Amino acid sequence: MDNMNFLSRLSERTGLPAAETEKMVNALSAIIAEKCSALDCVAIPSFGTFIPQKHDETIITDHTTGSRLLLPPEIVLTFKQSASLRKKLEK
Repeated sequence: MDNMNFLSRLSERTGLPAAETEKMVNALSAIIAEKCSALDCVAIPSFGTFIPQKHDETIITDHTTGSRLLLPPEIVLTFKQSASLRKKLEK
């Protein structure tokens, strides 16, 4: 399912106009991104938890040239589904 298909189905289920539904989804994703960039977990009841993990910078050496590269730190976001969502998906 792509983004436009998701937005249209969500719009149908909520009865809201597509433009308003898109604004709400964008606002939710912005909030999740903001909080996770500050390394805060975001828990959505009956859905799951977004868990950010910071990976420190890494030095990589190219063995053919002997040059060293420094990879910047990054934040990796993982998602852990709730038990109720897992049960719904198993049906």
